[in-house]
This record gives sequence, C-alpha cells and structure tokens, in this order.
Amino acid sequence: MGKIWKCAALFLAAALAVGAVSQQQTAKGAERGVVLKIGKKTYTKKTFQMTKGTKAALTVKAKNMGGKKKVTYVSSKPKVVSVSKKGTIRARKEGTAKIRVAVKAGKKKASSWVKIKVVKKAKASVFNFKKKTVRLNSGYDMPLNGLGTYSLEGDVCVTSVSEALKRGVRLIDTAYMYDNEREVGKAIRESGIPRSEIFVTTKLYPSQYGNPQKAIDAALKRLDVGYIDLLLLHHPGKNDVKAYKAMEKAVRQGKVRSIGLSNWYVEELEEFLPQVSVTPAVVQNEIHPYYQENDVIPYIQKLGIVVEGWYPFGGRGYTEELLSDQTITKIAKAHGRSAAQVILRWNLQKGVVVIPGSSNPDHIQENTEIYDFKLSPKEMRRINALDRGEKHDWY
Repeated sequence: MGKIWKCAALFLAAALAVGAVSQQQTAKGAERGVVLKIGKKTYTKKTFQMTKGTKAALTVKAKNMGGKKKVTYVSSKPKVVSVSKKGTIRARKEGTAKIRVAVKAGKKKASSWVKIKVVKKAKASVFNFKKKTVRLNSGYDMPLNGLGTYSLEGDVCVTSVSEALKRGVRLIDTAYMYDNEREVGKAIRESGIPRSEIFVTTKLYPSQYGNPQKAIDAALKRLDVGYIDLLLLHHPGKNDVKAYKAMEKAVRQGKVRSIGLSNWYVEELEEFLPQVSVTPAVVQNEIHPYYQENDVIPYIQKLGIVVEGWYPFGGRGYTEELLSDQTITKIAKAHGRSAAQVILRWNLQKGVVVIPGSSNPDHIQENTEIYDFKLSPKEMRRINALDRGEKHDWY
C-alpha cells in the first residue's frame, strides 16, 4: 500500500512539474505581443477613424521577439481599406475593415489587429452672418449667438430667458446640471414665439449615462417644449458611448434633432468618434482670449463639426480682468464698441458660436449687437497673441 502511495505521489509531482513548465511557456508566450501605432497613439485592438481618400502609416512593434522579423498585413475588406506590404493604410470607401498584422521571428509568432472606420470627407460649416446662423451636419440651422443659462435659477432664469427672446436671441443653452430646464421651458412657452424659431440645447451629465433613455425622456418632460434641438454629453465619463448611442436613437425617434459633445478635446475625440455612428453636430468647449484652443478648433472644424464656446468672457472670477485687457479695450475703443462685443466678434470670426451668460437685460442686448462691425486681420492677430493656455474650469 505504501508503494502505491509513493508511486502516486511521484506521478502527481511529475504532473505538477509538467504543468509548471507548461505555465511558464504560456507565460512567456503571453509576454510576446504586437503593438500597433498610428502616429504617436497606440491602436492595438482598437478602432481608428479615417476620412475617405486619406492614408496613414501603421507602425508595428513586437514585444520579446528577437531576431529577424517578418511582418504581414491583411485587410478584411480591401475595397474599403487597403494596406501595403509596408503598412501604409489607404481609406478607399465608407465602411469598416480590420487590418490584421502578424509578426514571425524564427519559431515565434504573434499577431494583433486594428479596426479602421472610414467616413466621408466632411464639408466645412460656413457661418451665414446675414442670417446669423450656421448649417449643422445634421441639416439644421443653429443661431450664431445665444444665451448661456449656467447659474441662472428660478424666476431669475425665467426672466433672463424671456428678456433674451424679446431681444432677438434664438439660441438658449441649458443642462441637467444647471437645474433650470423647467424655467427655460417655461420662458419659451410663454414667449409667444413659434417653437420652430427657437433653438434649445441641453446636456446629459455623466451621472445619467448609465440609463440614458430615462435621462433623455426626463429632459424632454422638464423642458416641455416638444423636442430638443441639440443634446450634448456634458463631458467624458463612464458609459459615455452608451449614452451617445441612446442619443442617436432619440434622433431617429424624433425626440432630438442634433447631438454633440461638450468638453471633448483632440485626444478624447480620437478615442470616441470611431465608436459611434453619427458624427457630432457640435462640440462645445471653454474658449476665450486667454484659453483659445488654437490647435483644437481647426481639428474639430475639419471634421465638419461646429465649435461652440462657453465662458467667452473667461468665467466667474476672471471676467473683470479679461474685459479690462488693454489690447481688447483699445480695439473696442477704435470700433466704438464694448470689450465684450469685441470678444464675441473675435469668436465669430474664428468660426465659434457664442453663448454668453447674463441676467442683465442691457448686457443681453449688448451681446446681440455683434454683426455690424468687423475686426481686421491685424486686430484678430493681436487678440490671438493674448493666449495663455489658461483654463478656468476643470473639464
């Protein structure tokens, strides 16, 4: 009996040893891998978006695979995306294709893939200063200037929106987080202005992304104006792709006309856009002379997306300094305008929609009078030179 147990123990030990060797080999194999880069960013097992007719270079790095390497590329749909023997990707027609990359070095092998989403070339949005609107990629016209309602509460919000509408403002911007959608809706309903003439923007907050359908219906109920002209995600967060896809569905259902993003920058857009079907109509970010986003704005506009700026006067605690800036006040004096009007006009000439916030009727009126003067190229350059990269809010 003792011999039987001894043999069994030896057998078990041998089996464990073989298993350990196998695990070591598996672990070593797992250490090998293929890292794929387009530009400076890694897209291993991710989706990269390209515009039809463009090309990109795919860089391949193999981990723990010494010796001479042979790299092969295969496209799942060559008519959509082709790839050369050297890894040059060409976007040929709209659609999605996988590029599979295999690396071989002696007996060692490893592989990975990147998915390429090809979209049509975007048309640049042109501001119509005569109509004071811009045509969105969704097909709807959006006013070039509006009223931001952040921090406007209760009756003050109702009165401010009412005053803005009386003064010709037709773009009203609110959000779930502002807790004033009901007040905005009340002012619109009581204005006597046809609903079709007013453009209403609201936003979902990250805390709502887990159940976006419920959040959209709740926003519609609070506003009570029939439909939402523009619905944005307030800023990146968990389940933001899920929430955006729910907004895509809301467009199909007629609940929402256009959708977009707020506080998304180049890196976030590169990660986000390949995962959704509908290109955002608008991206709304902090933009003012001390934080100009001169690299971000052109990137967004080339995608056929309209840029909208919040905090045009720098935001609470910074407005006085910005409106007193010597460069801006000198330009304002030359035109017989206020510093605020010059800043808003500077935005418009950069192709940025403006939504200054105010509860002062005189200021609301002043902020609409920005279409009968123009800044010279030299004046634009002088304001552009004020950029400090100074962001005044965290997102």
